[in-house]
Amino acid sequence: MMGEETTQAVTTVKAEFNFRKYAWRQFKKNKPAYISLWVLGFLALIAIFAPLLANEKPLYMKYKGESFYPAFSFKTNYEIRDPQTGKVESLELELADWKRMDLESVVWAPVAWSPGKSDVPNGRYKSPSDDQLFIDAKGDSLFMPSRFRHKLGTNAAGEDVLAGLIHGSRISLSIGFLSMGIASILGLLLGSLAGYFGDNRLQTTRLRFWMTVFSLPFAWYYAFSLRSFALADGIATSGMSFLGQLLISIFVFALIVFLFNRLGKWLGRGSFLGKQVHVPVDSIISRGIEILNSIPTLILILSLAALAKEQSIIYVMVIIGLTSWTGIARFTRAEFLKIKSMDYIQAAQAMGFKEKRIIFRHALINGISPSLVSIAFGIAAAILIESSLSFLGVGVPTNTVTWGKLLFQGKEHFQAWWLVIFPGIAIFITVTVYNLIGEGLRDALDPKLKQ
Repeated sequence: MMGEETTQAVTTVKAEFNFRKYAWRQFKKNKPAYISLWVLGFLALIAIFAPLLANEKPLYMKYKGESFYPAFSFKTNYEIRDPQTGKVESLELELADWKRMDLESVVWAPVAWSPGKSDVPNGRYKSPSDDQLFIDAKGDSLFMPSRFRHKLGTNAAGEDVLAGLIHGSRISLSIGFLSMGIASILGLLLGSLAGYFGDNRLQTTRLRFWMTVFSLPFAWYYAFSLRSFALADGIATSGMSFLGQLLISIFVFALIVFLFNRLGKWLGRGSFLGKQVHVPVDSIISRGIEILNSIPTLILILSLAALAKEQSIIYVMVIIGLTSWTGIARFTRAEFLKIKSMDYIQAAQAMGFKEKRIIFRHALINGISPSLVSIAFGIAAAILIESSLSFLGVGVPTNTVTWGKLLFQGKEHFQAWWLVIFPGIAIFITVTVYNLIGEGLRDALDPKLKQ
């Protein structure tokens, strides 16, 4: 009997592996989705190499007989000795006016401007077709050389729009990936537990169950209420400091719940307190999903972002992640309701595998496919939410250039059409790409479409 169950389990795993190969072939046949995957790769390359694509500092220059690489340097200044006079010149990398220096040779980035850096002579909304000015080393006003031209125009402060778009891609893509990374962990974990255990599968002693429930307000008090000052200091310091304090609070919360749970297990030995009861895992998680879905997402995110004393990209990532996991959890739960009755799961249970191993090493690997579709759509939604927050001026630091902030600048001056068109196109392309990939995954992973 055991041999037959093992053979069935192996056969099922092989079938799942063959289906993955089939799904990839089906995805490649979907041309819009497959092309979108390449477009996403291109956007990722732009985000990764943004400092090399748009930078006011030269990639390489030769000055007074010495070679320098300012764009790659971690120094704050260069000490340069003149070979003729012997005089030492201190060159501040962040303050130097590179374009007006008498350089012997130089290699510029494709876009020779940095985001957030003002070109004062070309301020007050210069369009891509307007005449743009350039001040040379002698102080004379000239027509802008084509090498330094603002190809997509400038905003009110004279900041280059193309440089903002290139560096803004890093914010949008990182927000999408990291926030949905948080949401994926929560959604996959909670959805797996709800679908696998249901309301009748997980049992514990009566005292252990109620000790766990009783521990929740204590855990919340000691982990979050008592540490509210530490969390507030983390918010005021930096995003990474807040993330560290949040992880400490989560650890304290989990530790207190664990200790109460073990105490309940040790004390619950009597006939009444030790009686086995069912833990309604599915009902608890499903009600939590329903409560979170009943609250308008954007209103909830705005409310949470407003609590932060200092705006940070990390806060935006964490907030979006903590409010976007419900769809992933529902897909995972539905898949687990089907998977838990399959032969290879029953074979693993008959072989004495622990529940943790069955859930995370067998069931989740084979049940994650539908959730990938929700994750792809979720990344697109996260990018739209970030753009909306940036447009409203909430959550994102004022010195950070994002696509949403460029749109907001266009709202302040309706004649500056380039501040609306180009960021809007960037957001539209990115969101459309993720949606097409999500649709391609949905079609490729649907067994009903298998020929």
